[in-house]
Amino acid sequence: MVINTDHSFSTNAGLEHAINLLQQVSFEPGNLPKKCPNSGIGELETLDLLAPHVLGKAALLDRSDVLAHMDPPTPWITWVAALWNARLNQNLLHPATAPFAIEAEKLVIDWLTPFFGMNGGHMCSGSTLANITSLWAARDAVGIKKVVASKASHLSIKKAARILGLIYEEIPTNSNGEIDAEQLKDISDACLVLTAGTTTTGSIDSLKLTGHAKWTHVDAAWAGPLRLSPSHAHLLDGIENADSVAVSAHKWFFQPKDSALVMFRDPKKANSSISFGGGYLTSPNIGIQGSRGASAIPLLATMIAWGRDGLVERIDRTMLMAAKFFEKLNNKKGLAIWAIPKTGITVFRPLTCRTEDLYKCLPEGMLSTCTLDDERWLRSVAANPQADIDEIFSRIDNEIN
Repeated sequence: MVINTDHSFSTNAGLEHAINLLQQVSFEPGNLPKKCPNSGIGELETLDLLAPHVLGKAALLDRSDVLAHMDPPTPWITWVAALWNARLNQNLLHPATAPFAIEAEKLVIDWLTPFFGMNGGHMCSGSTLANITSLWAARDAVGIKKVVASKASHLSIKKAARILGLIYEEIPTNSNGEIDAEQLKDISDACLVLTAGTTTTGSIDSLKLTGHAKWTHVDAAWAGPLRLSPSHAHLLDGIENADSVAVSAHKWFFQPKDSALVMFRDPKKANSSISFGGGYLTSPNIGIQGSRGASAIPLLATMIAWGRDGLVERIDRTMLMAAKFFEKLNNKKGLAIWAIPKTGITVFRPLTCRTEDLYKCLPEGMLSTCTLDDERWLRSVAANPQADIDEIFSRIDNEIN
């Protein structure tokens, strides 16, 4: 019997070539095909063609001058785990072909849920899906008809309400960027969504409000990992009284896209309302996604490699960086600062020129911009543990002077 070996599906020197390209510093991009080619050029040649585009044109999130968005650099151990995942292509929908992928997710969920006072959950591709899943559980498990959230809540909350056919009520924020509790009306029959780390300013809604509604969901996509830090866990006190919590692992857990956790205080009640079976399934499919990959494995690898202490050290380091950056900005004349950073996000603007003019003078990716009170502001997010605050401030200082 003749066995046909297709080397495109086996380990070969192409992997080593890919690593060498990953370590290359400069590239000269070539032209990509304008139409789908009939004949392929081969794997190694394709890597050489694509590397200048994929690697050479990407924003490097581990640069020393990057404090732009909620997208951190990823540790190399996650690159390896992601490569293993791509090789195996495991599907958590099918236990027979993904036994360890399922076990890995259970381990990660079991390790992390106690920090939030939750008792179960699952992973999904981002906090948008985690938020939709939580509101879906609130609708079908306890019958909520309305979603109440602050003006500063993530767009996925309003999106979820629209998808689920729920009434959406938006509450103004107070001077701290938090939901204005005095504006809340009767929420006894509603799902109250509280944000732990708003996208624009990093504000945390008062978590004392948990338990006052029929269902409370905390969107902790950004600030959730602070719960693991002995120094900062108190900022999220009260989250343990929520019914559901969403956390983005691809933010302060330093994971590749797409990775998030949705957690429930009563997973049995929640899962019963978001589970579906099928003749081809050996166990019920829980949540929105059907087929999904083993995103828990890179997170599991990171947590084993770093331990809680290593993860917390990096989170705490970025919080200290934000505090240092704030102090430097606060001592500089000609700048307005929106507020003292609570969760590593500092928002400020120049008083001597237009925000956009200063922004354009700074290296691309150093900062981002946002709109608050109908004005443009600069925004720094301490998601990069390798950022150099002195270097970043020096560039701003030079442009203002």
